Amino acid sequence: MVKRLKPVFALALCLFVAILVIPAALVLPFYDGKVAKLAEQLHKQNQTQRSQAAEGPSVEVAVYRSKEQRVEKIPLEQYVIGVVAAEMPAEFELEALKAQALTARTYIVKQLLANQPFRLPEGANVTDTVAHQVYYSDDELRKLWGSDYDWKIKKVTKAVLETRGQIITYNNQPIEALFFSTSNGYTENSEAYWKNEFPYLKSVASPWDRQSPKFYQRKWMSVAEFERRLGVTLSQNGSVGVILSRTPGRRVGEVNIGGKTFTGREVRERLGLASADFTWVRQGDDIVITTKGYGHGVGMSQYGANFMAKEGKTYADIVKHYYRGVHISSATAFLNKLTAKK
Repeated sequence: MVKRLKPVFALALCLFVAILVIPAALVLPFYDGKVAKLAEQLHKQNQTQRSQAAEGPSVEVAVYRSKEQRVEKIPLEQYVIGVVAAEMPAEFELEALKAQALTARTYIVKQLLANQPFRLPEGANVTDTVAHQVYYSDDELRKLWGSDYDWKIKKVTKAVLETRGQIITYNNQPIEALFFSTSNGYTENSEAYWKNEFPYLKSVASPWDRQSPKFYQRKWMSVAEFERRLGVTLSQNGSVGVILSRTPGRRVGEVNIGGKTFTGREVRERLGLASADFTWVRQGDDIVITTKGYGHGVGMSQYGANFMAKEGKTYADIVKHYYRGVHISSATAFLNKLTAKK
């Protein structure tokens, strides 16, 4: 048998419950709003922290602006955007632009670590020319791209931000991230063009380059101009020269012209050719020179990278194809060394 509560006790119990429930019911919506807002703030803060961790410490690049003849300090990732925009067409595939972003970032990190201001204006880390990496400011890009500026800068920025804080390393050190426009079907060993040999800069096949508009080039030159530039006298039998050897990248190693021996690089530079893979034919008082490829041929082929991306390859696939045995690593540890010196 259940006993009934006394009226006074029942009233007191109802009041007690009301005191507990009503304030909670009034406050709960506001409390939930504050919690949601606080959670959102914490989420944004965590995102910012993760972003900063990905980018690494704040580092500036002192760029000598050659036209203005002054040194300008630019945040590292902003500098990389300006280099990618200057060095690779924005029309290229996003994954190719990402690969270019890695080469640009790797180059500048290695340059900053070396701290060798040889032939640089005081206070500069690099110039904005081909002597280092070409760099365009935002204002320069607006003038260059005109009405295409918005979509081009958005695409280039996306490529840089999606690879931020990443560099290419070999044996835990930043590599010499060399690149060029178009190969002759193969990249070149570094020591076949320059004196230094690097294990990751070895000749690899790059068959995609045949699709490049720069694959074939033709140049006409008078016999007199040809002789003057090379300091030779051609024979009267109509011959131009004899190729003595080829490099691992199928370019001219050495050639004999008019009794003198030249490297393929020497001929390319003296005659202003697009590549060291050349053939020629004499037509009366002229020499017609045909080249395959565009550039020195060492490292990453830009057009090769673009056509690899069109086939569905990622920037990691591209980088690891052209630079043998490398890894994609965080730049944070290297950037910490730079900030520690300050």
